[in-house]
Amino acid sequence: MFEDPALVPEHVSKSQLKRDSAALQSLAAELATLSRSQLKSLDLPDELFDAVVGVWTIKKGGAHKRQIKYAGGLLRNMDVEPILEGLKRLKSNSVEWRRHHHRIEKWRERLLSEGNVALTELLKEFPLIDRQRIRQLIRGAKYQDSTGKPPTARRNLYQFLREQLEMKQE
Repeated sequence: MFEDPALVPEHVSKSQLKRDSAALQSLAAELATLSRSQLKSLDLPDELFDAVVGVWTIKKGGAHKRQIKYAGGLLRNMDVEPILEGLKRLKSNSVEWRRHHHRIEKWRERLLSEGNVALTELLKEFPLIDRQRIRQLIRGAKYQDSTGKPPTARRNLYQFLREQLEMKQE
């Protein structure tokens, strides 16, 4: 009747169990916002992967909530620390990507608005950029802006800058 206190599991309140369940369901809902490639990078068990993909197919209503609860229930039976670490890694990569994207956009806008001053600064920072090609792209983007044509040249300038700046970061 009297058991060793070290062997008796610690009592967990019903409220704590509900909070834990809600946290796992919100983790499942967050997983459902990721793309297929991002989910694969987390290396989820097949059953959980299928449950999360199942959330995508059900758009709204009770079935959608049940599917998220199901995925949360699957999370209850596994170690979620690797999944949380993977999500943290994906978010930090996303922040870095956004920062890099904004840097490229700023260069593009500076090149189009400031002209040679910005081009000189860009070439100082990245001396291996093809000068002739970037001048052609800037001219084309300015011409398209003045004529009101679709921004194809602006996109080409962005892609060129992205390729060149990514090469320099590696």
